[in-house]
This record gives sequence, C-alpha cells and structure tokens, in this order.
Amino acid sequence: MTQEKVQVLILGSGPAGYTAAIYASRAGLKPVMYQGSQPGGQLTITNDVENFPGYPDGVQGPEMMEDLRKQAERFGLDNRYGMATSVDFSTPLAHKVVIDEMHEITAETVIISTGASAKWLGIPSETRLNGMGVSACAVCDGFFYRGQDVAIVGAGDTACEEAHYLSKLCRKVTMLVRRDEFRASQIMQKRVMSTPNIEIMFNTETEEILGANGVEAVRVKNNKTGETTEIPITGFFVAIGHQPNTGIFKDYLNLDEAGYILVEKGSTKTNIEGVFACGDAQDKIYRQAVTAAGTGCMGALDAERYLAEKE
Repeated sequence: MTQEKVQVLILGSGPAGYTAAIYASRAGLKPVMYQGSQPGGQLTITNDVENFPGYPDGVQGPEMMEDLRKQAERFGLDNRYGMATSVDFSTPLAHKVVIDEMHEITAETVIISTGASAKWLGIPSETRLNGMGVSACAVCDGFFYRGQDVAIVGAGDTACEEAHYLSKLCRKVTMLVRRDEFRASQIMQKRVMSTPNIEIMFNTETEEILGANGVEAVRVKNNKTGETTEIPITGFFVAIGHQPNTGIFKDYLNLDEAGYILVEKGSTKTNIEGVFACGDAQDKIYRQAVTAAGTGCMGALDAERYLAEKE
C-alpha cells in the first residue's frame, strides 16, 4: 500500500467540498481532495438550479459543479478521483485515511463533505425519468411545476413538509402513503390534511412512473384491495428520506440516530480534534447547495485555525 502525508484532506466534491477547497487553497494549505463515488455530488444529477446565488438565469447542476471545480483548481487544489474506504482517527495530527483500499494518506486535518444520498423506491422508471419529472427535492425543483398536478411519496415529516411546500405552487398534490397512517408528527399530519389541494392516498404503493420523455402519470396499487389506478401528473417527488454517506466514520465520530455527523454548535468541529464535517453529511435540516457551500467555508476556516494553533 502506498503512503502519503498531507496537511488538509477533503473527502467529497459537492458544493461543501469545493467551497472548502477554495478557501483552503487560497489560505496556502495545499488541500488534497478525493471526489468520492459521485464526483460533483447530487447536483450532477440535477438539471436546472435556480436558487443558488450568482446565477440570474439559473444553471444546470453539472455546469455549476464544473464552475466550482475550476475555481478550486485555479487556486491550486490537488483534485483526485477515488473514494475513502476506511479511516483511523485515533492519532491527533496523523489521521489515516485509506483510498480505494490501495493508498494510505496521513492528514493533519480532514474535512468531511461526503454528503448524503436520497433514498429511492427502486423502480426502473424512477431512474429513467430522474431529472425529467422525477425529483428527490421539492424545494429544489417544485418551482418548475407551478400550476401543475404532482405526486409525492412518503409518510414522514419531510414528506409532509415538502407536500405542503408544493401545495403553494401546484394545482394539486397527491400524497402516496404506503401504510394506513403517517409516520409524521401530529402537527405535520394536521397541516397536510387541512390543505385543500393535497389529496392523501393511504395504503398505496407506487408501481410505475409513466411517460416517455417526461412524467405523464403514476400507476399505483391499493395494498388492501389490489386495485390499480393511473394518476395523471407531470412531477413525481420521492420523500422517503436520505442516507448520509458516513458509514466509514462510525467507529470514531459521534453520529446521530440517522447517521449524520454531530458537530459543535456554530462550527464544523467533530468530537475528534482536527476532523471537521460540512455539507449534507452533517445537515439533515436544510440540505441545500448554498447551505452546504456555507459550511464548506466554515470547515476550511476551522481547519486553518486549528493548524495555526498547533504550530
């Protein structure tokens, strides 16, 4: 196994990782980034991004990530393909990270920006129509369905929040709930049930999303009667949760019950000195590109101050 020592190691290449790289590079910290299993993060599978500051006409997700990559590399980022497969955070200022089970890096500081992955239903049409009417983020994409009929699948607080958000934009929102009850809090249940243009279908399983070059309808089945129904829609939103990409850190970092990395309030500091977490790996509330970028900035500044104190 090859070995290497670096000052700042950044894991993950979404808005958080690249923003951390921009700040760390400009500070002369010579950061090394490994892009992870999805270079560019979730935005690379997002078409139109209209809510990120600085793009008055909107921007394609992949294009925005390419802009961030070029900006970070302009300041000297050492940007590499590869994914962290194991870590050893037991020694301060000598955090060991193994890349692709082949290359061991010893880093004085580590900035974790491995993000989170949306959970999907696992049906083929969901993948085929992703970005063409299928979305896992109502706040990101709901604007494109103003005055239209959409469906959202999920039963928790996030699904209820997103359904309520969509109800302000769309003509009708159909909520598809697999069981005969919500998992959401009472206040969120009451909110969606009292919204006139939200229809809730309990005991309902999504069988297939229909459409050739965009979403045209969804076929659902009633779990109790076995009856199938086709609902005409133009947008289909999946809100069954996210899974933070933090599994390899669980032996060293404090995680919450869902696997998100716990950080000190108002910072990106984890329970391990010299290890910082930013973006969706530690944010289960906002999960937006702009908030990820903000915590990426924080992560780089926290790492810079940490290194200065250790000199």
